Amino acid sequence: MNKWMRRASYAVGALIVLAALAWTWRVELALKGVEYLARRPYDIGPPRDIEWDRAPADAGSSPLERPPNIVLILADDLGWNDLSFQGGGVADGAVPTPNIDSIAAEGVTFTQGYAANGTCAPSRAALMSGRYGTRFGFEFTPTPPQMVPMLDLIGSARESEGPPTLRREDVETVPFAEMGMPPSEISIAELLAQRGYHTVHIGKWHLGRTNGMAPHEQGFDESLLMTSGLYGRLDDPSVVQSRQDFDPIDRFLWHGLRFAAQYNGGPAFEPSSYLTDYYTDQAVEVIEANKDRPFFLYLAHWAPHTPLQAKKEDYDALEEIPLHRERVYGAMIRSLDRGVGRVLDALEANGLTENTLVLFTS
Repeated sequence: MNKWMRRASYAVGALIVLAALAWTWRVELALKGVEYLARRPYDIGPPRDIEWDRAPADAGSSPLERPPNIVLILADDLGWNDLSFQGGGVADGAVPTPNIDSIAAEGVTFTQGYAANGTCAPSRAALMSGRYGTRFGFEFTPTPPQMVPMLDLIGSARESEGPPTLRREDVETVPFAEMGMPPSEISIAELLAQRGYHTVHIGKWHLGRTNGMAPHEQGFDESLLMTSGLYGRLDDPSVVQSRQDFDPIDRFLWHGLRFAAQYNGGPAFEPSSYLTDYYTDQAVEVIEANKDRPFFLYLAHWAPHTPLQAKKEDYDALEEIPLHRERVYGAMIRSLDRGVGRVLDALEANGLTENTLVLFTS
């Protein structure tokens, strides 16, 4: 064998080895690609203060003489038995939720109230529009174009069928950027704005960001948008994580999400604290800024949706829970309940309790 044949055989062998390695590591390589795509569209600036619009002091009317304020708090993927008010709670009641429980105890519990859809975005569209999403073509949760094939790849690598397909690939759909609640739908924020309410959105939206579908274009005077869904930086020592490598969606989220927010469609910036606490801080500021006029606050928490990230102080407070994953999840519920309590306290401190409807759902 001459030297050229030897070189050719070496080259073929190297290609075979590289191909084998690429096949073995195909999921990790694909996830790295997702991570690259997630970081490419925008830069994230440092934390910034939000200058919420402040109502002029109105000495002519007391809160009881104005239309009632409305605070709608929406949790994401919270289970019915994650709350303790009917004897439940995470880890057999190891994580009490006294603040959320107080809304039920002092108000009304809708024991036969349900979301209008079994998945995230269509149920949100129904909540905002008052109509089933099916009536205006919003039947499935919009997902990035790289997500479904990525889930299929992870599922096949695990030699299983993987999760149910989130969006059928054999039907014609609009581009991902155009998926959302059409501007032609009349949102609850638009209706309330017509009646003199100052309308504010904080947190998750998932109903579109282009072509007039962003919250500040759908009736909200102000919107602090969850631009991406990490609860804190991955290198933050004050945040505890639990990754579910068996779950394709969880693996996708860890690589595809960032820690970012936007105000009224402006540039993305990093929240100044753990995400659930940050949204609570801003909700308290909104209540204080609007104490002298009727307002609608839509506080759409991301918690306790995956990825599982909790404040270390909440995690440390639940040392009796042995399973790490359950303990992180319980710590996230603890933060959510504490936030609800702070919102209720802010209403009380500003003399608004007797003239505010507070609704909590998931």
